Amino acid sequence: MALLASLTGRLSSEFAIRTLLRHDLDRALSTVVGDWTGSADAEVRRLASEGTRPYLPWSVRVPQILARPGVTVPVLDALYRDESEYVRRSVASHLNDLSRDHPEIVVGTARRWLDSPNTTTQRLVRHGLRTLVKRGDPGALELLGFPPAVLDVDGPRLDRDTVPFGGSIRFTASIRNTGDTPARLAIDYIAYHRKANGGRTGKTFKLTTRTLAPDGRIEVTREHSFRPITTRRYHPGPHAISVQVNGVQSARVEFELAAPDTP
Repeated sequence: MALLASLTGRLSSEFAIRTLLRHDLDRALSTVVGDWTGSADAEVRRLASEGTRPYLPWSVRVPQILARPGVTVPVLDALYRDESEYVRRSVASHLNDLSRDHPEIVVGTARRWLDSPNTTTQRLVRHGLRTLVKRGDPGALELLGFPPAVLDVDGPRLDRDTVPFGGSIRFTASIRNTGDTPARLAIDYIAYHRKANGGRTGKTFKLTTRTLAPDGRIEVTREHSFRPITTRRYHPGPHAISVQVNGVQSARVEFELAAPDTP
């Protein structure tokens, strides 16, 4: 592990550390928390966070980390106020990894950090909670200042029932604050794309954040494209769109994606 710390500024050690974590998690973490998080080298401090991520991209999993919820939180506690943005971005990504399986641990950890913040904590927490916000997790939303609100949501209203393959659909929704106090709103929409097996999977897209006074109203409009891209394959058939405000979804409105033209 001392060798990995020396090498990591020249070539990444984040994949190599996974073998040692799998072999003896407690011994490895004692070095990570005891030595690496306090290193004068930002590369080593980042290695402490990045190398212990539950779902480090393109790397082998460490079953012992997945089986012990929160075991890596002491690493993050030591680094969330790090002076280096490079290190803090890794901490946020690590926190976001944890949210896939243990949202309650992530929200509780973020709440502790916000109780003892510095000038960068709010931004780090916002980035670390991004997946929970997309899922509409009420604890994460409230922590970021979007508590439950009393609203009337009209929509989404679609501009067409059938979308040509490669085309787009435009939708509009009206949101009114029917409560007695101002409401801070995180407004998203979810596109439910048809899969090859006939099922559908939802993907959340950001729209806007607003504060509405009592009886205040906002209208949001967005165009959702079905232009072919390398990261997503579209399948003809029924799709749907819903609006999500502070984690609460509207009813889904369905439409049809037409088959591509053939010669």
